[in-house]
Amino acid sequence: MAYSSQDLNLNLKLKVYVYELPRKYNIDWLKNERCSKHLFASEVAIHKALLESDVRTFDPNEANYYFVPVYVSCNFSTINGFPAIGHARTLISSAIELISSAFPYWNRTRGSDHVFVASHDFGACFHTLEDVAVSDGIPNILKKSIILQTFGVKYKHPCQEVNHVVIPPYIPQESIQSTLKKWPLNGPRDIFAFFRGKMELNPKNVSCRFYSKAVRTQIWRKYNNNPRFYLKRNRYAGYQSEIARSIFCLCPLGWAPWSPRLVESVALGCIPVIIADGIQLPYEEVIPWAEISLVVAENDIVNLGKILEHVARTNLTSIQRNLWDPSLRRALLFHGRVQVGDATWNLLRTLERGVHTRFGVSDQ
Repeated sequence: MAYSSQDLNLNLKLKVYVYELPRKYNIDWLKNERCSKHLFASEVAIHKALLESDVRTFDPNEANYYFVPVYVSCNFSTINGFPAIGHARTLISSAIELISSAFPYWNRTRGSDHVFVASHDFGACFHTLEDVAVSDGIPNILKKSIILQTFGVKYKHPCQEVNHVVIPPYIPQESIQSTLKKWPLNGPRDIFAFFRGKMELNPKNVSCRFYSKAVRTQIWRKYNNNPRFYLKRNRYAGYQSEIARSIFCLCPLGWAPWSPRLVESVALGCIPVIIADGIQLPYEEVIPWAEISLVVAENDIVNLGKILEHVARTNLTSIQRNLWDPSLRRALLFHGRVQVGDATWNLLRTLERGVHTRFGVSDQ
């Protein structure tokens, strides 16, 4: 990705009013340190960045957009430690009731200029399992609003039938910087193909669905004994160093198509191998995904090894040269203050241009 000199010097002209909600909607959730660090934490990062941003206005009458800072991903389950979002609809509805009774701006447009973050598996459908998410759908009260979501596909889907911007999942930029100090982009890469994460040996049928559509299981069965593939099923705190040592990083779907591995791979210079049919990637208008990543169809896992070997023999150097452009890393990472070209700046730029996506079709 290359910004023109005009873009680099561009002062964002839009104004965003950030509602100051009672602490129970956001700040109180930060008592758990994980709230601001896990893969759904863009809801926290965007809020914090806006509070310190030049685009923030304290006069709601001059605002182009109204940001509603509700953290719904910080209710971690005591059973498995994962975010439990069953309370999301109630919490958001409560926040909307509050701002619509205290301010005229929601009622004036029925919320069409109001912005929410839904950084979960299936966006504002607020459920991990796709069939349940589709059945529940997006709450009617949000259907006129703008949703910043990690979920995106290039086909019609009930969980994106709303004005939305596809944003990257949250990865702490501090952890990326720390890893790069030890493992620079142009350092040795002794791992050919890498994946660490959940790979079920015998996929469980959950609501007539298999995790990752059993794609991860197929990868394990096909390539676990292949010395060119470094596949691990257990957790490891230092896994980012493994990404930094790898040439290709597998990014298969989980329950949803998107994965934090996309961001980590790009940020650490490992070519993302995207295995998630129909996925819409974040900021496609500014990030040249076709030049920095590979796409492998879910039903083509049997040929994955051959595909990677072919790329390694032909245009590996060209892809790595494109991938190691530092502006790409900046574009996918959130910072405490908005930086030109970073993840928050890109979403603000998208809002300023009015390029939302509705029903999978750009408004451009």
